[in-house]
Amino acid sequence: MASFQTGSPETLEFLRKRRSHPSVTMTGPGPDDGQIKDILTIAARVPDHGKLTPWRFVLYRPEQGERIGVWLAELCKRRNGPLGKDQLEKELTRFTRAPLVVGVLSTAAEHPKIPVWEQQLSAGAVCMNLVTAAAASGFVSQWLSEWYCLDEEAARYLGARDGERFAGFVQIGTPTQPPFERPRPELSDLITNWTESQ
Repeated sequence: MASFQTGSPETLEFLRKRRSHPSVTMTGPGPDDGQIKDILTIAARVPDHGKLTPWRFVLYRPEQGERIGVWLAELCKRRNGPLGKDQLEKELTRFTRAPLVVGVLSTAAEHPKIPVWEQQLSAGAVCMNLVTAAAASGFVSQWLSEWYCLDEEAARYLGARDGERFAGFVQIGTPTQPPFERPRPELSDLITNWTESQ
């Protein structure tokens, strides 16, 4: 008779405590190549109607991050005018705070059977699986979607192809301080029972 895996209290407790970690408080080491492969393999295990794989990954390392930061700072100046000291530092360091940044690109496209929205949701699920897999691997992470996610010129520079858009950038590293809990929504405010009168 086939046996089926049952629930794990340890897994549930892990999920209850998982939280994002500010990238500005990360340091090395980050995951090695084997760990990266494992984390991304887990990230890719998501609902995917039609088996379209409507997403892909781009990896960024700190040594590339300095060049990216300079480019983003220049684009930000062109978009918004002169940058203050704090804003300049923020742009320059966006891709150097963590030992690894993973860009998740949605490659959703029109399909005769699978709505684009479902494909985009699949990319969001990849991001969530990615931060969970990173935490389970002993690292901390933060899923960010900054202005350059939506800026076409910046997205193209960061690796987006025609028709693609970033679902976000997941920063992964080692914490320099304990995580802090943030207020969570009151569950009772989020739940309704369907009735026909709705």
